[in-house]
Amino acid sequence: MAKTHKELAFLRDLYIHDHWTRCFTDLVDKHLDLSDSENLLYFNAGTGGHAMAINERFGEKTAIFASCEDEDILVIALDKAAAVSSDVDFSCIRFEDDAFDAVLADASFVRPSGIAAFIDNTLRVARTGGDVAIFMPTAGSFGEIFSLLWEVFFNEGLTEHLPAAEGLIVEIPTVSQIERFAADAGMVNINSQTSNEFLAYENGQDFVVSPLVADFLMPVWLENLDENEKEQVLDKLALLIDAEDDTLSFRFSLKATLLTGEKK
Repeated sequence: MAKTHKELAFLRDLYIHDHWTRCFTDLVDKHLDLSDSENLLYFNAGTGGHAMAINERFGEKTAIFASCEDEDILVIALDKAAAVSSDVDFSCIRFEDDAFDAVLADASFVRPSGIAAFIDNTLRVARTGGDVAIFMPTAGSFGEIFSLLWEVFFNEGLTEHLPAAEGLIVEIPTVSQIERFAADAGMVNINSQTSNEFLAYENGQDFVVSPLVADFLMPVWLENLDENEKEQVLDKLALLIDAEDDTLSFRFSLKATLLTGEKK
């Protein structure tokens, strides 16, 4: 059964940030420089942990604003900020054009088809000359999973879904593609940093029931299947992982990419 927005918000806070988002934010922390910024907007700040960490580093000089993906996530972020007396501004307004010296955006759960529009909207709120940073998975991520899904579809006679499985591989943008999206949106001095990450699971069952996979990734990847087909695929996927890896843990690759530049 699909989780409610409130349940997903708690999973974001309790599990997703440390297991998934940190793969990207560690990269951000290595390259983030707010020495010339009076304010920063954090788009898709999740439950606020990273925004508050940035505020601890730069808050004396830079005012940190953050927008959350939905109201349930916002409630958790506000509670966390109150608990630690953080002055990150979790505003709910639609931010004006050309408003911020710096913008940081989390596109790690943005669908590949929406990346170009997301980059364009992120640049919208940066002032001319403002710094922009966006992080997301890029091509080469999830390859082990997509290959196994294709095999499960084939073995289970779900051949009508094979093109969709193949599409999962090719639709994730390459680094050069996101750089082109950024240039088209009006970004200059574009640079990209990619970290090769691996997310590991004890076995196939551990993988398919993990919150990241069960509640955030698979609902998108298997959205064209009915509920019985989804259950069938996940059961067979867990068995296939164990059959191929035997006593070894299962891990999949993630190309965590940070795109940076300035608004033209």
